[in-house]
Amino acid sequence: MSDTITTGLVSLDVPLGADKSDVIRSLAARVVAQGRATDAQALFDDAWAREEKDETGLPGGIAIPHAKSAAVTTPSLAFARLTPGVDFGAPDGAADLVFLIAAPADAAEAHLAVLSKLARSLMQADFTEGLRAATTDEEVVAIVQTAIGERDAAAAPPAPEAPAPTVAGSAQPAAVAGLAVDGRPARVVAVTACATGIAHTFMAADALTAAGKKAGIDLVVEPQGSSGYQALPADVIQGADAVIFATDVDVREPQRFAGKPVVRSGVKRGIEQPDQLIAEAVAAANNPNATRVGGEAAAATAVAGEKLSWGARIQRILLTGVSYMIPFVAGGGLLIALGFLFFGDDYSAPGNATKVIVTNSLWDLPEGGLGIYLGSVAFAIGAASMGFLVSALAGYISFAIADRPGIAPGFVAGAIAVTMNAGFIGGIVGGLLAGVTAWWIGTWRVPRWLRGLMPVAIIPLLASIVASGLMVLFLGRPIATLMVWLTDWLNELAGTSGIVVVGIVLGLMMCFDLGGPVNKVAYAFAVAGLATASPENTTPYLIMAAVMAAGMVPPLAMALASTVLARDLFPPVERENGKAAWLLGAAFISEGAIPFAAADPLRVIPASLVGGAVTGALSMAFAVQSLAPHGGIFVFFAINPVWGFLVAIAAGTVVSALAVIALKKWVGRKELEQAEAVESGLPVAA
Repeated sequence: MSDTITTGLVSLDVPLGADKSDVIRSLAARVVAQGRATDAQALFDDAWAREEKDETGLPGGIAIPHAKSAAVTTPSLAFARLTPGVDFGAPDGAADLVFLIAAPADAAEAHLAVLSKLARSLMQADFTEGLRAATTDEEVVAIVQTAIGERDAAAAPPAPEAPAPTVAGSAQPAAVAGLAVDGRPARVVAVTACATGIAHTFMAADALTAAGKKAGIDLVVEPQGSSGYQALPADVIQGADAVIFATDVDVREPQRFAGKPVVRSGVKRGIEQPDQLIAEAVAAANNPNATRVGGEAAAATAVAGEKLSWGARIQRILLTGVSYMIPFVAGGGLLIALGFLFFGDDYSAPGNATKVIVTNSLWDLPEGGLGIYLGSVAFAIGAASMGFLVSALAGYISFAIADRPGIAPGFVAGAIAVTMNAGFIGGIVGGLLAGVTAWWIGTWRVPRWLRGLMPVAIIPLLASIVASGLMVLFLGRPIATLMVWLTDWLNELAGTSGIVVVGIVLGLMMCFDLGGPVNKVAYAFAVAGLATASPENTTPYLIMAAVMAAGMVPPLAMALASTVLARDLFPPVERENGKAAWLLGAAFISEGAIPFAAADPLRVIPASLVGGAVTGALSMAFAVQSLAPHGGIFVFFAINPVWGFLVAIAAGTVVSALAVIALKKWVGRKELEQAEAVESGLPVAA
């Protein structure tokens, strides 16, 4: 295993820029200059994306920007000692010790374990004091290599095992006042995990361990890192009074902790406020009404818990439901479209396809022959898949709130919403009701003998009764009335110029955040409408076409601008991204424009919005219909008229490309010159 840090990766007391983005860029350029990564911009983008999720500054003047990146070929540590320090978001001020941790996207466990040792060393005062006292690059390399076990490469183990649980010894003095349960020292278990599983995971584990020792309680920590994890023994979990989840990602196998009082937080709080977390866990253990683990939900509630507003939590919950719903819709919609392509629309009316496949077979073909039979099969399978749209949406919204116990109540509430003609709005409401109810029931304090039945029987039963009962008795009819009004309004607009306005609005939404929440809301609205479409009600097909066409514009426009019209305005990495964006845009993958928007949002996003609005308006004006919910140009057979679809996309693409070129010329070339310097492996000036 090669050295993780070398003198070429060390910068002592050399200004690297005015802010943290400059520092990260410069360190990324050093990694590339040493031949340990292939693309400085890509490495910076990956590290910066991690930084934007949660700042990496830590108490004590430390910062650890880090990322897994496909651009990295050799696991590396780039170090800078800054004079003066730079703000990385730590609560106590600027950081003067900065490590860029760069790991390959497919790094081996041995490499990740070595990188995690650095994180643990940063929690030790003698390590950081040595770095501040070092006078040469060689001294820094020696200090770091000794800490991570690379100083004597011959003696280093070839593949360190996954980190074992970190245990605060139980042979401690009596617990600090207030940290006892039933008159004895509290017993607490904890899980730490960050997005990359390299740095914060292990620093939080060590901080909690140290705080547990100081408090004189029994504390066992399970760091769930990228290099693997060793699960806590079942008897340790069983004997624990409370659980701490200091995580930025989902806890692995959360059902192990079911029924335990729980305190949730982001992983950084485990580093910065371990004493407070332990105190809260002990308080929860002594509170019969404390929140308990019912199986952790998906990222909607588990990520950075205390920092999410209610609005942000609801947004993430809804996006979870939409993301799980889309495969049902995409597969079903494409099958229906294939049926139209090959076998006409004779069997598109409800029930016709089912009647054909039930009463006939390959050995007993219906009138019309094999084509009609296979067309009916495609229609029937597609319609069955589309039939899960509302139920899947509701089921996985509920799952995002209450984890697996919420899935069944959510699916049932979604099915009831369909029965009540409440549509996708009813599915959203039903999913939220089911999830909240299931989560609430999961907090009940029940006898130990009953806990095993809670997630598999009692929670699904009671939550289904409550959520679906509310839908039937009180909410279903009003929501159904709202859906009828909305459908009638859209159908009325379809016969007037007002439908063009709808196209403009949908186009703007699709291009606003390129696959983010606003984009997903517009897409979910469109695909949900397909379930109500028919030869008599074609408005959902119009909406689907406008949404798909507008979503194709941003990547196609960036590809046109960066590879054809104005190559000199884009750095080399973006010109390469532009080549891939042609295919991504053609396939209706809006995220193909994200690399451009991340590097230059103030110019790329407005330009995309203009083009998306033009495309949405033209698609509606040409009355373009799409029977398929996804696929872009590759589902041309499901789009009518194809010429209108292509003209709308071409117009929006050209408008967006010209707009971004004009904006780049007006703003100037300073940013471009800096990006090109990074591409050349040169430090970026402040």
